[in-house]
Amino acid sequence: MSDRFEVTTLDITIIVVYLIASRIIPLVLAPKPREGQDASESYFLGGKNFVWPLVGLSLVATNMSGATYVGLAGAGYSQGISVYAYEWMTTVILVVFIFFLLPFYIKSGVFTLPEFLDKRFDRRSRLTFAGFNLFANMFIDMAAALYAGGLVVQAIFPAIPLWVSIAVLATLAAIYTVVGGLGAVMISDGIQATLTLIGGGVVFFLALNAIPSWDAVTQAAGEERMSLILPVGNEALPWPGLITGVFIIGLYYWTTNQLVVQRTLGARSLDHGRWGSILAGFVKLSFLFLFILPGTFAIILYPNLENPDLVFPTLVFDLLPIGVRGLILAAVIAAITSTVDSILNSASTIVTMDFVRTFRPDTTQRGLVFIGRVSTIGALIVAVVWAPTIAQFDTLYQYLQSILSYVVPPIVATFLLGIMWTRINANAAFYTLVILIPLGVVMFIVNEVFGTFTIQFLYVAGISFAVSLTMLTVISLLGYRPDPEKTEDLTWKPQYWREETRELQGKPLWQNFRFLSIVMLVSTIVIVYIFR
Repeated sequence: MSDRFEVTTLDITIIVVYLIASRIIPLVLAPKPREGQDASESYFLGGKNFVWPLVGLSLVATNMSGATYVGLAGAGYSQGISVYAYEWMTTVILVVFIFFLLPFYIKSGVFTLPEFLDKRFDRRSRLTFAGFNLFANMFIDMAAALYAGGLVVQAIFPAIPLWVSIAVLATLAAIYTVVGGLGAVMISDGIQATLTLIGGGVVFFLALNAIPSWDAVTQAAGEERMSLILPVGNEALPWPGLITGVFIIGLYYWTTNQLVVQRTLGARSLDHGRWGSILAGFVKLSFLFLFILPGTFAIILYPNLENPDLVFPTLVFDLLPIGVRGLILAAVIAAITSTVDSILNSASTIVTMDFVRTFRPDTTQRGLVFIGRVSTIGALIVAVVWAPTIAQFDTLYQYLQSILSYVVPPIVATFLLGIMWTRINANAAFYTLVILIPLGVVMFIVNEVFGTFTIQFLYVAGISFAVSLTMLTVISLLGYRPDPEKTEDLTWKPQYWREETRELQGKPLWQNFRFLSIVMLVSTIVIVYIFR
């Protein structure tokens, strides 16, 4: 195959038309504020009126960024199917989320998760976590998505510099995020998720048809790259790392990350938030077939590919007919911009609700929305400048998972222990966040950038989580007991389980989130067992 991807006029036309249509349709269909509704609630949470299919598809679309199309396929090529651990583990994590965390998020009526920390602890934790969220939005989530999109655009148009591709994608994402808010973003997410899942399915079946046989792929890839559970000595994903790292990183992403959780905060009710999360979990199980295995099939199709992150566009150009590949590439680019618009909405919500409204509570509703729009543009500029630096990492997925392993365990520990134990006080939460998060950033630079120590990053996550739990517990037990008003309605109690049991008795099984969760977990066990 030629190093230069050949695009036809038809492909380019389809890409352009699709991208323009995908900018306009969400703005037209975005919900308008209801009479008497705050403009800020409408803009940042879509009026809290999203039904479960839209919640689920939006969760998937937000997650299904360039790290999915580009990163998962690239990891499937270089690392093998073990990277699926980050996908199947999602089902376990989402069960924890809908059972123990989401009820308190929705009950508290917050716009942001930093605001939840304010209600459970104090303003110091809120501002610390809000600052981290902005850092993560710009330097981790958005930068990775823009970099992945830039790679795809560069594959189509090699003459265009990477930074130009990134800037164009950023502009496309900003158009309806700035104007339409979360309502437009959610509708866009639903459209992109549906089309990109179809596109992934098409590529999978064509790649499956292109390989000589399953046995040929297994021989070319080797036993280790075709196994989900890897030995302790594996450098990429040792099996203990599933518990010490993958689970903890996933808990951060799906249960404490404003970018993702904001979709459920906009749900019509707790049930719709739960059902949408379960839908997202089932869809995530399909990622092994839609994104990872095509990358693994490419081992035998393109054994000498220099950049693993170019596997997916290579498959698209090689296997799909003219016109269809234009539609799939358009869907990939739109999915990436869909992730970026979600991140932008998250960042603007945090700036407005956690900083502006905290320090300037008299700001008008119109003023809050205006500031949200301005901050959207600011966050985008920072991410555009940083995104090209990701090229120094071996793969996009390595960048994402390694940096998260160092910085997010203190956040996960603070949220989980804060919700599960009334004894955790505000000082413990604040000092854990303000000391251990910056320390994690320093350790990431020391270990992953300069290579000072050789320790697998998933083990780092487990160590950091244990240190965080210890710090939270010791400071709390040595300090004051929290005011019951801070903990009464925001910590889990056994009585909640009994009350929900009574409420679920009158519901059919298809509406029973516990039954649906069991079905999802059993499906996960079956897939992991087959590919173990």
